[in-house]
Amino acid sequence: MSWMPSIDPELGDPQTCDALDLVIVPRTRDLGDGFAVRRALPHGKRQMVGPFIFFDHFGPVQFIAGKGMDVRPHPHIGLATVTYLFDGKIMHRDSEGNIQEIAPGAMNLMTAGRGIAHSERTPDVERRDGQAMLGLQSWIALPKGSEEIAPSFQHFAAATLPTIETSGFTARVIAGSAFGKSSPVTMVSPWFYVEVNARAGTSVPLDPDHEERAIYLVDGEIEIAGDRHVGPQLLIFRPGDRITVRVQTDTRMMFLGGDALEGPRHIWWNFVSSSKERIEQAKQDWKTGRFAAVPNESEFIPLPE
Repeated sequence: MSWMPSIDPELGDPQTCDALDLVIVPRTRDLGDGFAVRRALPHGKRQMVGPFIFFDHFGPVQFIAGKGMDVRPHPHIGLATVTYLFDGKIMHRDSEGNIQEIAPGAMNLMTAGRGIAHSERTPDVERRDGQAMLGLQSWIALPKGSEEIAPSFQHFAAATLPTIETSGFTARVIAGSAFGKSSPVTMVSPWFYVEVNARAGTSVPLDPDHEERAIYLVDGEIEIAGDRHVGPQLLIFRPGDRITVRVQTDTRMMFLGGDALEGPRHIWWNFVSSSKERIEQAKQDWKTGRFAAVPNESEFIPLPE
């Protein structure tokens, strides 16, 4: 999706366990037609968790028949996007010629590298009939040595991703490794992303082996070290501590994080880079039409002035 800076999300109650480094309550923005977005990253006090540099929670929204989402073609560099849906469908098209209908539970990783453009729209059938939509979009900043790799797209249907089923919770490993299982997605740096659905009364462990870790609480209520948290919230933890999540009500949450990058990143509009000069070049490339076009698209989002 396309991004511009906004007011930082609100910080949560600092009275929490020692292992909890930061609590972020995403700030809600209405983008029109009742389409709500909650933004957790980037934040003034925390740019990244592992390589996760952007985290948006969109919906729930109900589109009536004839209406839908239309994110016109726009560019990216220096990052990979993960679009993950709980409800609804999105049609992805990009300048590499990839066309993919994104459905709930599927892993969709678009690596921009040196540059890609894409659009995100409601598919024709869902636009005709109307649909509910709820999902997340994250940006993964690329390591300095991989910022200019060739653009690519990977798609794995929900049924092909490893799942864990216990008496109290289920988990889908979207990227990386968790609960002893590994996703088939190819990554250029170590990170992980897992959907966890847990019933009230369940305890769920958060793996301490990952360098940086967070839980995005989509909905529900959990307790950690005696402190309760109600979604939506992003809970960021210190490295190394063992975390047990005690579920108070039926809850959906995302476990995420990975190895920290070698340094901070510059972020402007839809561009992420370790170099300000590279972002300036990307601005000019989009403004002058040097990005490849997205097939079957005649519109585009102009460079913000």
